Amino acid sequence: MSKTKYSDKAQDKVGKVMHEFKEGKLKSSSGEKVTNRKQAVAIGISEAREKGLKVPAKKKSK
Repeated sequence: MSKTKYSDKAQDKVGKVMHEFKEGKLKSSSGEKVTNRKQAVAIGISEAREKGLKVPAKKKSK
């Protein structure tokens, strides 16, 4: 009954970004090294969204 929220390719993209994070090679847009796991996931989702992969829409503020 569960729906897939992320496509397989989007999951692969996030996985690759997390691998970079674990190796200490992931950089933020400002060029600083990413040290926060949540920030690394957000970067992976953002990159997947830019590629047009199936990713849930951003939460809208009220």
